[in-house]
Amino acid sequence: MADKGKPPVFCEKYCIVCKGARAGNGICKAIQNLELKIFGKTGCIWGKARTKFYGVTPDKKIPGNSRKK
Repeated sequence: MADKGKPPVFCEKYCIVCKGARAGNGICKAIQNLELKIFGKTGCIWGKARTKFYGVTPDKKIPGNSRKK
């Protein structure tokens, strides 16, 4: 992977909706699904940055072999 700058940490560590949805919280999953329908498959601006950096959409966990930190 080419160097893409700093990792987008908001979606991964601080976003209550995305972090909760990836952890399995049903309410957060419902909110995130609505967000993904409104903004598209990559979600909000932080989700888009996460998708571009890690190659996975906000509703998926980062694979073990992806760049992390």
